[in-house]
Amino acid sequence: MNFDVRNRKWHGTIAVVVALPFLLVIVTGLLLQLKKQLTWVQPTEMRASFAERIDAEALLDALRRDPSLNVKGWGDVVRFDVRPSKGVAKFTLSGEREAQVAIKDAVLLQVAPRRSDWIESLHDGSFFGGDVGKLFIFFPVGVLVLLLWASGVRLAMLPALMRRRRRLKDPPRT
Repeated sequence: MNFDVRNRKWHGTIAVVVALPFLLVIVTGLLLQLKKQLTWVQPTEMRASFAERIDAEALLDALRRDPSLNVKGWGDVVRFDVRPSKGVAKFTLSGEREAQVAIKDAVLLQVAPRRSDWIESLHDGSFFGGDVGKLFIFFPVGVLVLLLWASGVRLAMLPALMRRRRRLKDPPRT
């Protein structure tokens, strides 16, 4: 069996194997590229007055005052992101929630779902067992997709290569 026939069969088999994981990577990648435009993925970033001084405890107190957040201390905060130029501090809380607080007066501006971290864990494979999912599922899929790309380029070029081979074998008659 010649190389091109084996390549075509191999290409089709590998495409079936990587179809679902690669589809997940594509869809989540597209969602992550649009996370600033899609509030379903990540809440819109609020703006407030600029503040010279940041009082982290006052910002945390703003979260404590809202009983629905159930924040008792810094242990309930997953991530704390300060945007001084926008006058906002963003708190990522458990349960895929984000709370935004005005830096200047410690007023709670918004609480909204934040799905971008979950989508990112799907995208990189860490959702499926942390490093195990990344290294033993998504990394091999990435390598196979790279090989699919190479074999696909070969398959796409094959008609032109065949025409060239025929022209060299049978020169035009005059």
